[in-house]
Amino acid sequence: MSILLSIVMPAYNEEEVIEVVVKQWTDLLTRQFPTENTRLIVVNDGSRDNTGAILDQIKSKYPKLMVVHQPNGGHGNAVVNGYWQSVALDSEYVFQTDSDDQFVTDDFAKLWAKRDASPFILGYREERFDAPARLIITRILRLSIAFIYGTYIMDSNIPFRLIRGSFLKKLLNQLPKPTPFAPNIFLAVMAKKAGFNTFDIPITHKERQTGTVSILKWKLLKVCIQSFKELAQFRLDLGGKVKELKKPEPVTA
Repeated sequence: MSILLSIVMPAYNEEEVIEVVVKQWTDLLTRQFPTENTRLIVVNDGSRDNTGAILDQIKSKYPKLMVVHQPNGGHGNAVVNGYWQSVALDSEYVFQTDSDDQFVTDDFAKLWAKRDASPFILGYREERFDAPARLIITRILRLSIAFIYGTYIMDSNIPFRLIRGSFLKKLLNQLPKPTPFAPNIFLAVMAKKAGFNTFDIPITHKERQTGTVSILKWKLLKVCIQSFKELAQFRLDLGGKVKELKKPEPVTA
């Protein structure tokens, strides 16, 4: 049976808040899609705390919850794993968010309302509650994308995006290998360059209260440099990948 909507959520060291976030999003699925087949796919990225154990304990309590455990590979790796899980489930739509309780579930409706207008829809953090260093890096990446690709995306790496499942599969097949550090940026760039309107819908961002911020200080700068290099290298292959994305999907009976 195909899935109308899968929510993909990477998780790393979120033992203090993971059950709260799972309840919030499974409640949304139950409330908004009471008769539809939906899933919340949480990818435990080798957490060193009790996140994985908690997820296993609560699975029976939340029938829509699907738990995937993987060795620690980083946020981007966990996201891509979750995306492939959603594709394997034949999900008509895939929504990605994070497990740190920094987003408001009610904002999902803003993106869902646009689902017929574009196969790739982004939110953007209207007011962002993150450390100053992270805000600076985000601005640098935004300018880097504009400089390298000639396109402007308000919040290309935001973990609040709605993607049509068939289009996500095409995007994943064009994603560079090995998986780049921030694959969501590459997916957003490809969708934008293929001519789709990402809408960039303003959403609420909350201050982090719990959990582990995995990238801080100089490591953040190193990540920024790495991402810039990956984006610059990807520029050479982008034309062919965009052509693949523009090919019409085969008609099924």
